[in-house]
Amino acid sequence: MSAATFGDRLAAEFAAGRHLCAGIDPHAPLLSDWGLSDDAAGAERMGRDVVAAAAGVAACVKPQVAFFERFGAAGYAALERVLADAREAGLLVIADVKRGDIGSSFAAYADAWLSPGSPLEADAMTVAAYQGFGTLEGAFAHVRAHGKGLFVLAATSNPEARPVQTAVRADGASVAAAMVADAEAWNADAQPESAVGSVGVVLGATLDLADFGIDTGERQPGPALPVLAPGFGHQGARVEDADAVFGRLGRALLANESRSVLAGGSEGLADRIRDRASAIAEAL
Repeated sequence: MSAATFGDRLAAEFAAGRHLCAGIDPHAPLLSDWGLSDDAAGAERMGRDVVAAAAGVAACVKPQVAFFERFGAAGYAALERVLADAREAGLLVIADVKRGDIGSSFAAYADAWLSPGSPLEADAMTVAAYQGFGTLEGAFAHVRAHGKGLFVLAATSNPEARPVQTAVRADGASVAAAMVADAEAWNADAQPESAVGSVGVVLGATLDLADFGIDTGERQPGPALPVLAPGFGHQGARVEDADAVFGRLGRALLANESRSVLAGGSEGLADRIRDRASAIAEAL
């Protein structure tokens, strides 16, 4: 295992009072607001500006890869330059790719996004494990050996997900609760001495997690579970309510905000990121 796990690096961010995850979502309306062209060059400009404004202020940045991928090879080249800027700035990067597959196919996704030296190298990636938590095995080698991280979709805010994520398995656990439990178990087994684990979950901040069968009560032994929580800011969730929403699962919370920091264009971007980072730090 590398000297510092992804969880260790998250813990250092939290100790410094940084909990904001600044989203990079260069979709057409936002690019227009910024006065940028809806193309790879516009996406690159937005991404690099967010990185510059977030460095030393936010815990991490999270580029939504789909908004780069839609421009094909040029979009990926633009994303590579955004990622390079983030590495140079010392910012943690979560690649929002939501990859999910089996066997060698998933391992190839992990190689692309988590291999040291890959042009698409990030510190962590979002993943979907609806074929089973064990299908993530192809990424665990990167987590162990290279200090990388994963965020597994568990309870998301889109209404289409609810029937799947609240479905009850044969063992009586909901699908969402099983993702949480499996991530906690992996961290406890692989990184028992860490304060924060390297495998986390995605939980929507606008949700009542009890509706998804997720227990937010009594603290569990082992490393704190990283929680990537979209929904703050523009979607209506208040960081002041985080304790009530997440309970014990809020020990290692990354508050993701995209629209609230991106809306308004490049002018004032650094101020918006700094203001939201401060408000989140005070609340947590």
